[in-house]
Amino acid sequence: MAAGGISLDHPWAFAFGILGNIISFMVYLSPLPTFYRVYKKKSTEGFQSVPYVVALFSAMLWIYYAFIKTNTYLLITINSFGCVIETIYIIIFLTYAPKKVKIHTSKMILILNVGLFSSIVLCTLLLFKGSDRLQVLGWICVGFSVCVFAAPLSIIRLVIRTKSVEFMPFSLSFFLTLSAVVWFSFGLFSKDIYVALPNVLGFTFGAVQMVLYIFYKDAKVSQSLVDKEKISEKVSDEYNIEEGKVEKIVNGGHDNLKDDKEMSPV
Repeated sequence: MAAGGISLDHPWAFAFGILGNIISFMVYLSPLPTFYRVYKKKSTEGFQSVPYVVALFSAMLWIYYAFIKTNTYLLITINSFGCVIETIYIIIFLTYAPKKVKIHTSKMILILNVGLFSSIVLCTLLLFKGSDRLQVLGWICVGFSVCVFAAPLSIIRLVIRTKSVEFMPFSLSFFLTLSAVVWFSFGLFSKDIYVALPNVLGFTFGAVQMVLYIFYKDAKVSQSLVDKEKISEKVSDEYNIEEGKVEKIVNGGHDNLKDDKEMSPV
């Protein structure tokens, strides 16, 4: 069986793949308190749909990559679960979101999950063959994953400016960092550079977040300053989404409150 699949010929890749599935499963479930709150209050409040739309696109892209490569079952299993859970999150969000937000979310889904994904599938199937198709698709996955992993820069900036870790829970930063380490190891032992490479960045930003948390966790900060920064971030997000800037959809997928921080598992 090919590298990255379930095979005793690659015991370390198999072990890290199973561990990656378990950790990523927990990361995917981390927004459950957010959506329970949305359900109880029948309102999305200040939460945004961007992280879930982006996470769904990422999972779809990695499933397509896994099918093209073949025998990468451990990538298919976790990303299939990701597609299901992110779809449920988006449905709940659309159910309770204001009309204007529903329209914005629907536009993002059409642009990213329908338009861009369909274009990638069609272009790679029609323009490339064999190993060239896998190579092109792999680099597309790397490019998008790098953009997603760079998203925490906004959270890091917010922590430094407010000297508050209110919006950056240590446990989630830890599990996201651990996930990056595990999937990097999976890519390394299965000799899959497209899985390993973006997770180097994921580990780096995760480690920075944990260091900042330790540094600022006991810092005293004015609540008015935190509220001001939070409002500034949210206004910036709404402006960029309304203007239809794709780079905000990609790079700003995690500019949210502390319950809204999420990342692609691979």
